[in-house]
Amino acid sequence: MPRFVIQEHFARSHHFDLRLERDGVLVSWAVPKGMPTDTKTNRLAMRVDDHDLSHLDLVDETPVEGIPGAVRKSIWDRGTYEAEEFGDDMVIVALSGECLDGRYAIFRAGKNWLVHKMKPSEEDSD
Repeated sequence: MPRFVIQEHFARSHHFDLRLERDGVLVSWAVPKGMPTDTKTNRLAMRVDDHDLSHLDLVDETPVEGIPGAVRKSIWDRGTYEAEEFGDDMVIVALSGECLDGRYAIFRAGKNWLVHKMKPSEEDSD
């Protein structure tokens, strides 16, 4: 099964990085407000350059000034996923992680992308 990681990243701004293993790289999006927690919310995602597979385990433990306990880059979630669709404008995946377990659509909306939490598939309801 291909792997995924979601990193919490304190860079120029606080955001999360969603990375999906595909064809020897990590296809990646910056998600400023994190993954949606309900099916009514879409979250902005910005496609960024593919990353090396070493980012599956990458942590930067440099402390973040003014935020006790925060480090520059930590792993927020990780696991495996199953792709229902993986196209140039639409990605639908079922994530199975430590925090997230569900279906998500990542789709192009103009120059950026959106992430949407989907309802469980009919197969999942059995």
